[in-house]
Amino acid sequence: MRKLIVLSFLTLDGVIQEPDKPDTTGNFPYGGWTVPLLDDSLDQAMPEQLRLPFDLVLGRKTYDVFAAYWPYQNSEENPIAASFNTAKKYVASHTLQKLDWQNSTLLQGDVAKALQTLKQQDGPALQVHGSANLVQTLLSHDLVDEFLLMIFPITLGTGQRLFAEGTNAAAFTLREVKTSSLGVIVASYERTGEVQTGSFS
Repeated sequence: MRKLIVLSFLTLDGVIQEPDKPDTTGNFPYGGWTVPLLDDSLDQAMPEQLRLPFDLVLGRKTYDVFAAYWPYQNSEENPIAASFNTAKKYVASHTLQKLDWQNSTLLQGDVAKALQTLKQQDGPALQVHGSANLVQTLLSHDLVDEFLLMIFPITLGTGQRLFAEGTNAAAFTLREVKTSSLGVIVASYERTGEVQTGSFS
């Protein structure tokens, strides 16, 4: 059974909406909030799992953004472009009818069931990038095995959050943590069980 890993850029108060480009959906005023805090040290802080083979799982909006950018980057010079362009891509959408990016497959109908089936198959890990709405579906169905969180040292106070209403209670263990020179925490968490409750005296 292969793991499903959610990778997210988020603020200290959990906002994940449009970290790298302008966006005013829902009157959100802070699109592109990661840009001032990106530097070469963040690449160095990324764990090895980003360099291993993986398949991509994307929501429609993230697919549209990625498909408009990554196929046009030089895969020989950019290792991320090489990984994204050659990876199998599974796209959750109720509106798309055609996928032009190579190696892309449309997931329709019951997305949670489709991803549960994919997890049970042989193959590399399934990585979810961005895809905020899809992530909520994964969380509500307890399908996430790991998180790779890039936590930026800012608060925004508004915007779509990673852990919204409907997230299942679950316990995670910190597996690895690194920090960039600008204070971005890169933390890897693995699902390890159920939440334990107790009493305090």
